[in-house]
Amino acid sequence: MNIQSRYFWLMNFCFSMPILADDLAIDKLYHPYVQALERELEWRMISADNQQLHRLGLGTSLSNRLFIEAYLIAEEKGGGKLEISDYELEAKWQLSEQGEYAIDWGMIVELEKKRHENDWEFATGLLMEKEWGQWVGSANVWVIYEWGDTIKEEVESALALQLRYRYSRHFEPAIEFYSGQNTRALGSSIMGDIKLTGRKKWHWEAGIILGLDDKTPDNMWRLLSEFEF
Repeated sequence: MNIQSRYFWLMNFCFSMPILADDLAIDKLYHPYVQALERELEWRMISADNQQLHRLGLGTSLSNRLFIEAYLIAEEKGGGKLEISDYELEAKWQLSEQGEYAIDWGMIVELEKKRHENDWEFATGLLMEKEWGQWVGSANVWVIYEWGDTIKEEVESALALQLRYRYSRHFEPAIEFYSGQNTRALGSSIMGDIKLTGRKKWHWEAGIILGLDDKTPDNMWRLLSEFEF
């Protein structure tokens, strides 16, 4: 059984189950690739309704197929004061070689815990990407399980799509779509890479996302900065 057949049932499950997400489903869109000997320092931020969510992560590849990263998550709810709210561990596997199949495949798992409560979240995502010349299409399909003392035990799902145009290494515009229980959003983003000395590289992203329904904030921002070394 090839990679596509092996995970076809998971795609059907994710798209057929009801969309159940307590929070906004807008975040970093993951790609299914891992680079050997890669290390990175990452910061990203989502801003909506005068609230901000920040993630600061440090990651490293353990092989040419496996990448792990640890995050501190902080919230700003007004007044400019940040407070660490969660801890998260993440592991990403590259399932196929780039170009091996019609679609490149990866998988990600995340475990998150609230800092002050015994509340947990386990998420697994299927990562897909395909190239058409200078165009790149990416999809992240998530299944999420939450449990704990102060939250309802439930299974959720989320979807993120991106269509990106590789204008140059330094500048790539994209269109993005996000879906979750409290999220129906469409937006645009720009991103690029800046080559530094040796293996060092800086990757940046900035996007503005617009809500498509009454549950989603009208305007949201997402920013990302990754320093690879």
